[in-house]
Amino acid sequence: MLELKVDVDPAEVGFDAERLKRIDRHFDGYLERKLLPGYLAVVSRNGKIAHLASNGSRDIEAGLPVETDTIWRVYSMTKPVTSVAAMMLVEEGLIDLADPIARWLPEFAEPRVFTKGSSVRMATEPATEPIRLWHLLTHTAGLTYGFHRTHPVDALYREAGFDWGMTPGLDLAGVSEAIARLPLLFQPGSEWNYSVATDILGRLVEVVSGRSLDTFFAERIFTPLGMHETGFQADPGALDRLAALYVPDPKTKAPLRHDVMGAVGRVAPTCLSGGGGLVSTAGDYHRFTQMLLRGGELDGVRLLGPRTVRLMASNHLPGGVDLETYGRPSFSEAPYHGFGFGLGFSVLDDPVKAKTTASAGEFAWGGAASTAFWVDPAEDVTVLFLTQLLPSSSYPIRVELRHLVYQALVG
Repeated sequence: MLELKVDVDPAEVGFDAERLKRIDRHFDGYLERKLLPGYLAVVSRNGKIAHLASNGSRDIEAGLPVETDTIWRVYSMTKPVTSVAAMMLVEEGLIDLADPIARWLPEFAEPRVFTKGSSVRMATEPATEPIRLWHLLTHTAGLTYGFHRTHPVDALYREAGFDWGMTPGLDLAGVSEAIARLPLLFQPGSEWNYSVATDILGRLVEVVSGRSLDTFFAERIFTPLGMHETGFQADPGALDRLAALYVPDPKTKAPLRHDVMGAVGRVAPTCLSGGGGLVSTAGDYHRFTQMLLRGGELDGVRLLGPRTVRLMASNHLPGGVDLETYGRPSFSEAPYHGFGFGLGFSVLDDPVKAKTTASAGEFAWGGAASTAFWVDPAEDVTVLFLTQLLPSSSYPIRVELRHLVYQALVG
């Protein structure tokens, strides 16, 4: 088990210790107002942890507190892990960013694209461009999520069993085949829409590598990085450390336990979701962010070359536009002015347009249960925030956290 602790005086790495305490006070306010079950935040600079903030419960009903070894469902913070796996295969020459995915996933050989109509009666046309690897990595493939509820194709996903999860009984291969039978929202590469693309990417990793996704993650990423408590389920002996999952009570906004979705991470899943299936600890995921900050290497273990990480953390949206311009309104708790999208991460291109004190070049993502992380190469900073409140659009936690961290960075 990785020990997570403050290992540097904040002043030595340019942080004001008193200002950092504003993080604690701010999120303790969420607890006082009974809006969050509990939280844990990690702020590091130059590879050293300068601040840990935590309070509240990992399980309110059992009276169990948040601790540094609490296990969390990271949901879509699984996506960067899957993206790293895919880019490892790119580096090995096994697949190219421009390759059509149908070369390995023949079910996507002849995709059709929605043109008009409803989920009951819709018109489609053949795709004019094949779905390519970079489309999956950037969410520009034309895929979607059923939970968006903004488009007729979203309804088809829900009818097929893809809402807040995967169709029961389907493994990852079956999920890929089922998704391939549904129409695309748009021609590949023409728009951005947050989607199951990273789940299809996970299937691609399996086929190209010849290993199941859990095996690839364990052998090629988690074991080398020392992330021994990250996987598609918590170790049976550690289930008491797995945080309970909550949603806001519709009337009071107080955390309301949701054990149906909270089953994620407690048992082995049928589908290994590269888009949202992992559980992890703060110590483990902190090591993943440090590997990214250091350009693909940590403690002598290199997963990716620095040029690959820089490519992943660059805006790949055509013309360098931002998500607010190129994307479709969907799930976010805040606008995406000034943010582009790279190969698995959001990328901050214009802090002024984004109205944030964060640095240009920051790359980041979060999870459905209000978790988040970011990596800031310009300031050598990483930040990690963990809680278990679904959905992430409940409160502007990520926007607030950015301001709280950067107001404390004074040197």
